[in-house]
Amino acid sequence: MESILGILFHSIGGFSSGSFYMPFKKVKGWAWESYWIVGGFFSWLIVPPLAAYLTIPNFAEIISAASPSIKAVTYSMGLIWGIGGLTYGLGVRYLGMSLGNSITLGFCSAFGALVPPIYYNFNPTTGKESFTEMASTSGGQLVLLGVLVCILGIVFLGKAGTLKEKDFAVGHEDKDQDFNLAKGLVIAIISGILSSFFNFGIEAGKTMADTANEAWKVLNPGQGEFLYQNNVTYVVLLWGGLTTNFLWCMYLNFKNKTFSDYTNKNTPIAKNVLFSAIAGTMWFLQFFFYGMGESKMGNGAGSWILHMSTIILTANFWGFYLKEWKGVSDKTYKVFFFGIALMFLSIVLVGIGNSL
Repeated sequence: MESILGILFHSIGGFSSGSFYMPFKKVKGWAWESYWIVGGFFSWLIVPPLAAYLTIPNFAEIISAASPSIKAVTYSMGLIWGIGGLTYGLGVRYLGMSLGNSITLGFCSAFGALVPPIYYNFNPTTGKESFTEMASTSGGQLVLLGVLVCILGIVFLGKAGTLKEKDFAVGHEDKDQDFNLAKGLVIAIISGILSSFFNFGIEAGKTMADTANEAWKVLNPGQGEFLYQNNVTYVVLLWGGLTTNFLWCMYLNFKNKTFSDYTNKNTPIAKNVLFSAIAGTMWFLQFFFYGMGESKMGNGAGSWILHMSTIILTANFWGFYLKEWKGVSDKTYKVFFFGIALMFLSIVLVGIGNSL
């Protein structure tokens, strides 16, 4: 039952993340950097402490009491993750919602799932599963097989991108003018690797989550793990993401002379802020539910790859809704769907592996 609940929570979070970019498409007359940072204020500054306040008593005291080194490392992981978040937007621009998310988050899935247990192989930590320990159990072996299947899915999705590029080269000049496989793949790989640092940040700030968890368990004996324990870690982790994104967006506002967007009465300012706020809140909800799923399954390879795979599936739903694959050949469709099928299979394998 715990694994089923974990899969459910990760699926809800994945759907929220895979859908968060859609409200941005309702923003009119603003440059990318303007609506991105407005949404970011909700994602990284406003909603996280609000969620912590509503779910964790005295969360500010927990952060204050944590050692400076823990907060510094957690914040630093957020800074690096923030760069991945910035390049994510470019990956989607050049590859589209479906292919861009699939390849970017596929790399993020594999890298974020494998690096922590490999790290614990060289730095054994009580309560943390090393790669060797994973490989020595049937459940861990199934999780690793799921990671391998996920990587194989990336290969097929990359092939589908190559075929799509060929399909659109002749006779589809009006389709997806921004599509650029070479640029998109390079950016997606960089984004996928750097975005996985969010998972490392959760690990770095685990002491704060453990403090919240133990305090809750004292007041609620015999009721398992605290669903919302990670909400305190997110506050510090997302400060790092905010810093990176804020500096870059302010630079782009200056470079592109788009500071006027925020006061331009020729644009629907109130609606733009509203849709940006919805997008930003939806983005944060992915990790709100990730924390709930992690409390049921642990923050190992299983939780991370389940979360990322459900985002990929959701993003591909929106990709088809936006008709990004309209006009491609039957062969391209088949290769693409096979890649998605492999992604779905990886979710099933990881879910079963975690239940063993």
